[in-house]
Amino acid sequence: MIDTLLQPFSFTFMQNAFWICILVAPPTALLSCFLVLKGWALMGDAVSHATLPGIVLAWILGLPLIVGAFAAGMLCALATGYLSHNSRVKQDTVMGVVFSGMFGVGIIMYTSITTNEHLDHVLFGNMLGVGTSDLWTSGLIGLVVCAVLILKWKDLLLHAFDPAQAQASGLRTRVLHYGLLCALSLTIVSTLSSVGLILAVALLVTPGAIAFLTVRSFHQMLIVSVLVCTASMLIGTYVSFFIDSAPAATIVLIMTGVFVLAFLRRLAETRRTSRRAAIEVRQT
Repeated sequence: MIDTLLQPFSFTFMQNAFWICILVAPPTALLSCFLVLKGWALMGDAVSHATLPGIVLAWILGLPLIVGAFAAGMLCALATGYLSHNSRVKQDTVMGVVFSGMFGVGIIMYTSITTNEHLDHVLFGNMLGVGTSDLWTSGLIGLVVCAVLILKWKDLLLHAFDPAQAQASGLRTRVLHYGLLCALSLTIVSTLSSVGLILAVALLVTPGAIAFLTVRSFHQMLIVSVLVCTASMLIGTYVSFFIDSAPAATIVLIMTGVFVLAFLRRLAETRRTSRRAAIEVRQT
């Protein structure tokens, strides 16, 4: 029985999959808290999809795929910011136009060239095919992103709640704004080899949403988000070995289930509070 339970840890590809979970979870979880508070959930979706043309162009030019992914992600983020600030169109609408356009360009570019690269691995990731170079890349990017977010979390928090107050306080709001976009692009690049472009958005939104429903202070929100994301990724990878499913999809389903439980728990607490308040009003 014990040998069966420990069987996933005896394979190198599963060991690498567990390591990539540990390396990818902290930066995505921390960033998800800021994206949820700032209302940038769609930005993560937009940037992740928009990296496709950069990936294809990098392959054509013989460059590392992560270079093209980062460049395309930053282009999408900067274009979205510029268009939303210089037009009457709302930011969520601009994001939809920009990322869908860039994703369409990426699909056309991919189908127009002959390559041995599998689009499924680019879109959905390949956690069981992660190599040493992928681990180093994700680890270094994750370390940089985590360090920046932890050191500047108070400034980023103020900027997320009240940009005008942040600017009046002497903070360089433009640097914070584009720094967060840069961290978003880097984080998506770090998840490229594992969960892929499409499922990366779940890691950038769900952990922060779960923590937002669970705790009331932001520093607790950061801790809970990291713990939930790391546990979900490790459990999802472990379970996928026995049920023969895609690890990334299993991880997302587990996170969704945790979110539903957190939502039901918060809903039950809200109803209990409302009932207590109603009883107190009647008694007075």
